[in-house]
This record gives sequence, structure tokens and C-alpha cells, in this order.
Amino acid sequence: MRTLLITGPGGSGRTTVSAGTALAAARDGADTLVLSADRTDALGAVLGTPTGAEPVRVAPRLTAWRPDAAAGFRADLAAFQERAATVLDLLGAARLDAEEVTPLPGAEELALLRALRDAALSERFDLLVVDLPAVPQALALLALPAELRRYLRRLLPAERQAARALRPVLGRLAGVPLPSAQLYETAGRWATELAAVEAVLADPGASVRLVAEPGPAGADAVRAAALGLAVHGLPVQDVVAARVLPEAPADSWLAGPAAQQRKALEEWQQTYTVHQAAHLGRDPRGADDLADLALPAAGPAPGPVRWPVADQTAEDGVLVWRIPLPGAERDELELVRRGDELVLAAGPFRRIVPLPSVLRRCAVDGAALREDELRIRFAPDPALWPREK
Repeated sequence: MRTLLITGPGGSGRTTVSAGTALAAARDGADTLVLSADRTDALGAVLGTPTGAEPVRVAPRLTAWRPDAAAGFRADLAAFQERAATVLDLLGAARLDAEEVTPLPGAEELALLRALRDAALSERFDLLVVDLPAVPQALALLALPAELRRYLRRLLPAERQAARALRPVLGRLAGVPLPSAQLYETAGRWATELAAVEAVLADPGASVRLVAEPGPAGADAVRAAALGLAVHGLPVQDVVAARVLPEAPADSWLAGPAAQQRKALEEWQQTYTVHQAAHLGRDPRGADDLADLALPAAGPAPGPVRWPVADQTAEDGVLVWRIPLPGAERDELELVRRGDELVLAAGPFRRIVPLPSVLRRCAVDGAALREDELRIRFAPDPALWPREK
């Protein structure tokens, strides 16, 4: 299954482009599912058919789904309370009833991740189009599965779980009940589910379509989005320029905005494949308006972003980890090594990544930003590096 993630700055028309892309793919013969996390049914308004907690067929080969975050949140909380009963009782905690639970901020995004996983596992669709939130929230959402798995490994490491047969004895020796085995089982189940979401996002068939209105603000947003996506290793497939104005006479009030749009389009075309969606003079509603936008279907995936390790031990005595970071500024970069992990920050974007196995036996020897690429030098640690015979 091919996955196309669609994001952009707020108000850029992400939902409209998601709906138009999905409709174009369905008309090209691909069984397509379009997902949205909005509480309000903006997706249904654009498609002309209400969407909700259950997938609904909105056109031949096209299904739309807006998962019910509230129901999922209540079910997850009830299950967690049941599995963590021993710990909660030890703390004297009062249980929450499902009826009194209101979804916390972020519940929609978690529901979207679960729906993404379920859709991928179902194997019913050729293409999955995901209407993501605006860029900052989208990047935080896409990073969430890996971060939550990391937290689970630190807080509830599976290797420290006491053997079932010893738990009563250890509990009496310690004088307090040990964490329930169900708590570890829950953590393991969550880790498995999060790994399934990670696998969808890391699949070579996954890529990102950026949406922005051409102009100074849109150009800045695309540059920032490209850097954030690069930090997370996600490829930008193409850019949709939304609400492109028609050519206008020099004495028209449209001449200035149109000139700004042309400048942004020329800049984007130097780096990306750019699709222009004309300004219809109204908010698109229904299949006919979406067809008038002439949005392309998903197209072939550009493939994963590579972070290769170059072996320069013969020439310079180092290994070089090359990380593409288009648009990064030297003064905004931060690198911290923590054990076998690297904390990478570029401007407002931050990610903790495990070091490739070959670099874990090395010490950081320096770093440089050249030609939109971060090059980190690692010198083999004599204490850990195998000696040549």
C-alpha cells in the first residue's frame, strides 16, 4: 500500500488538497482511503458527503474516514485502568468512569495514528491519503510513535520484569506489591502497536505532499517544513501551490499578488515538482469543484531519505555520517551524543535517533554543515574497535 501524507501551514487548504488527491487517485483506478483527524467535518464538507467514525464510500473506489477520538480515548483509558489495577490500588487512586472522561488535546492525532495502522494492516486499499494537521503539529505527530516506544523502553524495560514464579516471593521480601505483569504486557502491546505505525511511516512507499499558498509567507513555510521533514527522514514528493491567481493586467490590483506568487513558484520549481491549483474564486465544495482544481494523483514515491555512513578510515581515519538538512543554518544546529543515541536539533525541530551500529564503537570527532548536508565525523575508539591482524 502506498501512503501519501499531506501537510502545510495552517489555512493553506490541506484538507481540500487531500480530498482532491484522493478523488484523482480513485478516478485513476486506485482503491483509495482518505483519513482526517479534524473534530469538525471539513473533509466531508469538501467531498460533499458527511464523514465520521465509520469509513464511508463517497465515490467509486474512494472511502473517507474520520476516526472517533472520544470513543477510542475512553476505551484506552478503561483498558489501562484495568491492567494497571495493582499500581493504582497501591497509590489509592480513584477510578475514572468512561462517562466522565473528556478527550485530552492530542486524542485526535492518536486516533489518526491508530487508523493509519489499521488501514495499512487491512490491505484493502492501494493508496492511503492522510490529511495531517499543520506542519509543526504534523511533525510532532509523526515523531510520536518512536518517542513513545523510547519512553516505554526506559520506564518499563522488559528485561527487568521479574519471572512470574518469583513475583510473590519478591513482593513479600520488598514489603510492597510488585507492578502487575499485566502492566508489562500492556507496555509490550503498546510497543508492538507503535512499531506497526512506525513501519507504515518508514515504508519506502510513504512520502509527503506539501501544500502552501505561493507568496512570501508560503515560501518561508515550505522551507521550514522541508527542514523539519528532513530531520525526521521523510521525503518531500512534491508541492501543491494552492489558490494560484490568474495573470492580471499591470494596472490591476491583482498584479502585485500575482507577481509575488510567480516569484514563490519559480523558487519552488528549482527544487520540487510543483502542481498549481487555481483559485476558483470560492471554497471548493463537491466532486466537480475538486475536479476543476486538476490535482494530480499520488504518483510514484520518491523513495526513502538516506543517511549514509561514508568509510574514510583509509584516507582520514574517520567515518562520516551524512545527514541531508536542506535549508539548515549552522547557528541553529545542535548535536548531543547520549550513549548510543544522537540528539539532533535544527531550529525548532528535534529528534533523538539511534546511532548506526558501526558508529557506536566510535567517538565524535567533529561536524560540519556543507551544501545542505550535515557531516558528522566519527573516529574509531581503540578500546572498542577490533584491531587488525
